[in-house]
Amino acid sequence: MPALRLVRLAFHCAFYGLLAVALLTAGERPAVLLPPALALAAAYGYGVILPRRRPGAWLALVTALWLLLLALDRSFSYVAFPLFFLFLRALPVRLAHPAVAAATAAVVAAQAAGPGGFTAAKAVGPAAGAAVAILTAYGYAALYRESGRRQRLIDDLVRTRDELAAAQREAGRLAERQRLAREIHDTLAQGLSSIVLLARAAEHAPTAGAARDRAREIGRTAADNLAEARRFVQALTPPALEDAPLPEALRRVTARTVPGAAFRLDGEPVPLPVDTEVALLRLTQEALANVARHARAGHAAVTLAYLDGQVTLDVYDDGVGFDPGAPGPAGRPTFGLHGMRERIAELGGTLTVESAPGEGTAIAASLPVRTAETEAAA
Repeated sequence: MPALRLVRLAFHCAFYGLLAVALLTAGERPAVLLPPALALAAAYGYGVILPRRRPGAWLALVTALWLLLLALDRSFSYVAFPLFFLFLRALPVRLAHPAVAAATAAVVAAQAAGPGGFTAAKAVGPAAGAAVAILTAYGYAALYRESGRRQRLIDDLVRTRDELAAAQREAGRLAERQRLAREIHDTLAQGLSSIVLLARAAEHAPTAGAARDRAREIGRTAADNLAEARRFVQALTPPALEDAPLPEALRRVTARTVPGAAFRLDGEPVPLPVDTEVALLRLTQEALANVARHARAGHAAVTLAYLDGQVTLDVYDDGVGFDPGAPGPAGRPTFGLHGMRERIAELGGTLTVESAPGEGTAIAASLPVRTAETEAAA
């Protein structure tokens, strides 16, 4: 609500401006007026800047100091106008309107005590100012309620979007589990059952030749199951890595998730095991999704570097940042960071997160380079 804060700031500035003008234009006894004027300025500022445990006492003190100044010099009549808004904002309606009326009466009385005595103009001016203050306060209240309503709608929309995204991810995980369960039951489980039956038949084979035949069948069935297991591993490869190498897949994910984000490649790419490439891809997707949802960043960058014996991935943004050590809603680390660390740690790598409120975020992952050839040899 920046507009509402600006309006409140304007009211406070008007109070101090009118107080200074009244003090400078006071006709007599400036030495007498200065101490209560400074006390009024200090009391008003204390209530504006610091939280008030007893707002009624603070408002009574401000009003009493103003009435003292008004009794000493009628130049302080103009300070009543910002005080009208203070009454209307700090007091309930049943008390605010009588307070405004009493302050208006005090101003009229002070003006009537001056030269010329009481006139209609001296009553109409303060009354008109009070009426304008009341109407303005009602307009401000309506604006405040409308702004609050819009903020609640935005919060509901963001919460609904997050809940929908979480439900979609959970539905995807459940669907994938069901698919894998069916595949394993129809292929690997059946093949393993056949191996068990063939092994039992081999144990009770009447001749050595029959036992050898059963052993050969066991070998063929095991080879088929191994082929099926490899097919599962290939099927689990993300679509982004099916038709593009890792650097190009990361470049596409960066451009699609955070438009305008930069991607940089250092070193000569080498073939990596599928699980390593999948981990780096998922880490990039998770980090960029956080940038898009929460960071409010002006710039973001992803750097993939192939070094001697290791591959590194850095994701940086200049957004609002956060406290990495702060617990999540349930007192645990946030799920995204926890999942990132677990995935990288399972592959023998390390993950560091550097961030602070207002200072952006840098996520750095380092993994040992296990090429496809060394993985096959292992």
